[in-house]
Amino acid sequence: MQKATRYYLASLILTTLAGCSYFQFPGVYKIDVQQGNIVTQEMVNKLKPGMTKRQVRFIMGTPLVVDTFNQNRWDYYYSLLNANGDITKERVSIFFDDDKLTHLTGAYRPNEEKDAESKLTAQE
Repeated sequence: MQKATRYYLASLILTTLAGCSYFQFPGVYKIDVQQGNIVTQEMVNKLKPGMTKRQVRFIMGTPLVVDTFNQNRWDYYYSLLNANGDITKERVSIFFDDDKLTHLTGAYRPNEEKDAESKLTAQE
């Protein structure tokens, strides 16, 4: 009876430790986890006011979130969980009026250009 109790207790402890990510076992490989749309500064720099939704989709890709109640807003989210536990989150929201790009908000800003007419306003 005492022997069975020891086996039961040992298996319970091992099962608990195996399912718990609290303990860092040496030699265990952890991967980076990426989710969402990858958005770069170069992509945002290509956006110009007055672009159609189709042109924006060609540059940025399909948005991760399209609000069903507001078709004039597209949201691009990106998160990266490194193997060491660091989390990076970025968000870019693009707004349209009459199917034309008006402005954007979020982590990236368009580069300032000398031509005031070609600047895309970045609002928060």
